[in-house]
Amino acid sequence: MSEAEFSPLGKAVSYKTEYDPTLLFPIPRKGKRDEIGVGSTLPFMGMDIWNAYELSWLNQRGKPEVAIATFLIPAESPNIVESKSFKLYLNSFNQTKLAGFEALQSLLQADLSAATGAPVIVQLFEPAAFAAQKMGDLKGYCIDNLDIEVDQYEPAPGILKCDELNAPVEETLTSNLLKSNCLVTGQPDWASVQIHYVGAPINRESLLRYLVSFRNHNEFHEQCVERIFVDILRECKPMKLAVYARYTRRGGLDINPYRCNFSGPQPTNIRTARQ
Repeated sequence: MSEAEFSPLGKAVSYKTEYDPTLLFPIPRKGKRDEIGVGSTLPFMGMDIWNAYELSWLNQRGKPEVAIATFLIPAESPNIVESKSFKLYLNSFNQTKLAGFEALQSLLQADLSAATGAPVIVQLFEPAAFAAQKMGDLKGYCIDNLDIEVDQYEPAPGILKCDELNAPVEETLTSNLLKSNCLVTGQPDWASVQIHYVGAPINRESLLRYLVSFRNHNEFHEQCVERIFVDILRECKPMKLAVYARYTRRGGLDINPYRCNFSGPQPTNIRTARQ
């Protein structure tokens, strides 16, 4: 059973402290992609960037080690991993003896690649590298100060407007007002979002109202970002589009989906102040 309601989310669980890869709970992306009209040929590429700040294990002499981990999961993978199961899986290393960083990295990469159905890149940062972990902001023009009236709190793509009579522009817009809710528990998920596009100018007021319309919407992070991407692509028809969201941490994990329809460097894994 791989549907979200059968995951550990919202249920009392016992925490295992010895390595157990069966704790990972994959959920197929297909169902939600079918819902937004995305077929087998994806209109985007990209990745989900996960950062784990609660990762510990034992060395061969029983002494604890710690690290920060980053996981790059390709958007074309058939599955996502439910976040609570991810947390439980990482906690299963707490009393597990390993030969070192390379042994841990190999296990993480193999298990997550098997769960998602595609190669996952794992990066580990030892304590000596912690000081290099800097905070920053998503680059772009923040539209949050626009004085708008809002009365819709479920996704309404029809809100989006663009001026097709004007010459195409290239711009990057950001907002810190994206909020959605967990698909299973209904708990709030908070995010900052960056939208870069080339095309007819998008009306900024309409874009902000559209982003706020997710406020009562129940969906996983990855699904929200794909919905935003598809809605903007359909309603405004930009030639190029990239949507990047940085969600706040839960259970020692933050999830940061990125979707685009053009080739370029991967987004910077920049930790925002709320993360």
